Amino acid sequence: MKQARIKWVEGMQFVGRAPSGHSIVLDTHEKAGGTDTSVRPAELVLVGLGGCTAMDVIFILRKMRVPFEDLEVEVNAEEAEEHPKVLTKIELIYRVTGDVPEDKLEKAINLSQERYCSVSAMLGKTAQISHRYEIVKSKSER
Repeated sequence: MKQARIKWVEGMQFVGRAPSGHSIVLDTHEKAGGTDTSVRPAELVLVGLGGCTAMDVIFILRKMRVPFEDLEVEVNAEEAEEHPKVLTKIELIYRVTGDVPEDKLEKAINLSQERYCSVSAMLGKTAQISHRYEIVKSKSER
């Protein structure tokens, strides 16, 4: 069983401790009683999704022996207007720098989205998730 702990600090600031033992400070905006000193809990969902699929894609590309220079995943989301404001639409934009074959990148992304990324699988229960990618020329080719 995995266990996280969240400890109140003051105001609306908390320290969350992940099952790995790593910690992160959480806060919210001033209108909700926070001091806007750190990320909001719902923002972590987007970061978690981006990180999960980015790690998958890098792992898969390395396993395919596909060299690349850089990878960035942009996560854009729409949320419901009423509470609970669940995410309803999510778009992932993968930007890979290097001479990466398009078919291999597409395969790596699809494997992440369809098989490996647990965050995507969970969010896919309430949100429509789409993705696209851009291959950016190698820095030495620009």
